[in-house]
Amino acid sequence: MPPGFSLGGEVVAGVTVGLIALPLALALGIASIPVGTATPFSAPALGIFTAIIGGLIISVFGGSRVQIGGPTAAFIPIILMIISENGYGGLVMATMMAGIILILMGVTRMGTLIKFIPWPVTSGFTTGIAVAIMITQIPDSLGFHLVDSMPRDFFEKFPWIVGHLHLLNPFSLGLTVVCFAVILLWPKTNIHLIPGSIVAMLGATVFVAMTGWGEAHHVATIGSKFGVHAIPSGLPTPLLPHFDWHLVSKLIGPATAIALLGSIESLLSAVVADGLSGDRHDSNTELIAQGMANLVCPIFGGLPVTGAIARTSANINNGAKTPLAGIIHALTLLGIILLAARWAAYIPMAAMSAVLIMVALRMGEWHELNRLWRMPLSDALVLLTTMGLTIVFDLVLAVEIGMVLASILFIKRVSETTEVSRVTTEDMLERPEQIAQGKEIPDGVLVYRIFGPFLFGAAEKMEDALSSVDEWPKVLILRLNLVTAMDATGLNALESIVERMRHKGSVVILSGIHFQPLQMLMKAGFIDVIGRSNFCATFDDSLSRAIECLDTQK
Repeated sequence: MPPGFSLGGEVVAGVTVGLIALPLALALGIASIPVGTATPFSAPALGIFTAIIGGLIISVFGGSRVQIGGPTAAFIPIILMIISENGYGGLVMATMMAGIILILMGVTRMGTLIKFIPWPVTSGFTTGIAVAIMITQIPDSLGFHLVDSMPRDFFEKFPWIVGHLHLLNPFSLGLTVVCFAVILLWPKTNIHLIPGSIVAMLGATVFVAMTGWGEAHHVATIGSKFGVHAIPSGLPTPLLPHFDWHLVSKLIGPATAIALLGSIESLLSAVVADGLSGDRHDSNTELIAQGMANLVCPIFGGLPVTGAIARTSANINNGAKTPLAGIIHALTLLGIILLAARWAAYIPMAAMSAVLIMVALRMGEWHELNRLWRMPLSDALVLLTTMGLTIVFDLVLAVEIGMVLASILFIKRVSETTEVSRVTTEDMLERPEQIAQGKEIPDGVLVYRIFGPFLFGAAEKMEDALSSVDEWPKVLILRLNLVTAMDATGLNALESIVERMRHKGSVVILSGIHFQPLQMLMKAGFIDVIGRSNFCATFDDSLSRAIECLDTQK
């Protein structure tokens, strides 16, 4: 057992996080499934099932001891997109496909690579998702009672909202404002055992049930919107979903987006957990567990699942040291639906809306928008583009274009940091055998130094440097002792240089090459093309070899 472990602490943490997860699971299920969608269970039930089953699997099999899994707000936009285009069956397929992708990512040890996704991309789509969630909550927070739902197209949403403002229910709006205020101000009471979202939800539920607001003032509740038995008093029977194999190619993009989003959020949550707990997670094991959860949850009518940062932080802050707390969190939710499912019908939709609006406000990285003017222009462009595409179109397109833009920026920055410069007798380097100062560079010998990674963004600089040479040399020495890495594009540029030199009867000598570039040349069979004798460890050796070549050419 880890230091500080106590059974009581695990129970308190698990029960507390279970209470925190309850309103979130209900609200996320409601927000993810449009009214009228054909599903095996009601929308709030799908959220609860996901929190129980997904949370249990992630706690038992995950790579972090204290990670809490479940549905999260980040998935709402992509779930709505998939359902609108392919129905609930398409969502089940995409979620299970995402589970397979996550398992493959874990098995192939890609967990560490996910951490290198550029910050402007993750920050942009996180804030974009937050804005998108708040927009989706406008009908419930204003109390619209509509047969038609809000259009998915961004440019149609606001005319739709304005056109239905005459249906605004002041009682629902008032309840939303009060619940939001309670959630916002509750932490100041220092009563941390009961979360503010539970207080707001229970208070609103009791108030509406006792005053009859639901019927008297047409305040929508879970019961009036989804039926009095919206949440079954137990877990569903496992049901293998029907796969329409014709949809696989169409759903590969959304499934990849779910997997990518889930991996980013879960690993970010695990990193936060490491900082709070002093533990160290296994990224690849965590991805495999996330994949398992996304494979199993749809069998029980669940939604996509991932690690939840807020719930994980609450778990640790309440004393969790082991996966036992996460297991108790899932059992707490199960106990609630077994004992109190029938009361869920009285929960006002306005309360659920307040919970989700607060979630969106907390997940958005608003402080980064205040820093836009201090960022590099390129980073600000990527952040705003990713955010705008997430809001206006969908997360799949936003992540795809955001990653492309970030890749272009990476190419640009590699190109900027890598230098190609001509070496003269005035140059000084670290060690005596590498110093050029005071050493004679024979006529007919040209020396260039490459400083930094010789990757796709820097290869063009080498070409530009050589194209500016007035007289083609008999021997070209490329000093690579400051090149730590080379990729296929750099190799191609080097091959082009060697070919041109050989065509003119000249020789290329490589000086001080490092292990990684040398391994790449060996695998490409390039050693024999240049000639083993033209690989020199130091600049002194390179000059000696150049003199030999000049003598041979006489």
